[in-house]
Amino acid sequence: MQDATPKRMIIGISGASGVTYGVRLLQLLRNAGVETHLVMSKTAEVTFAYETDLKIAEVRALANVCHAIDDMASAISSGSFRTAGMIVAPCSMRSMSEIASGVTTTLLTRAADVVLKERRRLVLMVRETPLHTGHLRTMTALSEMGAIIAPPVPAFYAKPENLEDMVEHTVGRVLDLYDIDIGVVRRWGEDEALKRRSPSLRKIAP
Repeated sequence: MQDATPKRMIIGISGASGVTYGVRLLQLLRNAGVETHLVMSKTAEVTFAYETDLKIAEVRALANVCHAIDDMASAISSGSFRTAGMIVAPCSMRSMSEIASGVTTTLLTRAADVVLKERRRLVLMVRETPLHTGHLRTMTALSEMGAIIAPPVPAFYAKPENLEDMVEHTVGRVLDLYDIDIGVVRRWGEDEALKRRSPSLRKIAP
C-alpha cells in the first residue's frame, strides 16, 4: 500500500498582496517532509519588497526546487512529472484569468494548467476585494474545471492573537484540502476552548 501523504507539491506565488501565505506554506510543507517546487512571478518579487523584509534568495531557499518563471521546459510544465497538485498563494486576478482561459504565458500559469488537465488538485488563494462580475464568472469557470477557490479569509473563531496566527490557520486549512495535517489548525469541535465566548461578547449578547 502506498503512503497516502503527498510527497511533492507545487507552490506558486503571484504578485497579489499576501505573499506571506506562500512563504508560510513553504515553511510548513518543509517541516512536514513534503518536497516543494516553487515558481514566483516577477511582480511577486516586487510585492515581497513592499510587504516583507525577506530577500528573494531567502524565499527560494525555503523550497526544495525553484523554477524560473519563464522556464517553460521546466519539469512542472509537464503532466508526466507527478505531483499532489499546486497551491497559488496568493493568486492575482491576472494569474487566475490566465489559468481559466488556458492561454498561459508564464510557468506559474502553465503549471496550474497542467495540474487541471491531469485532474490533480489546484487551490487558488485569490486575493482581491471587492469582486466584479467578471472575477466571479472566472471563478465559477475554474470551479467547474475542478479548481478550488480558497480566498484567505481569517477565522476569528480560532481567536487569533496576531497576524501570524491568522496566516497559519488559513494556510493550515488549505493544506487540509490535501489531507496534510501539521497541527496548526484550531479545530471547531475538537478544541473546547474555542466554544467559550469571550467576556466582551457576553456583555452584548441578548
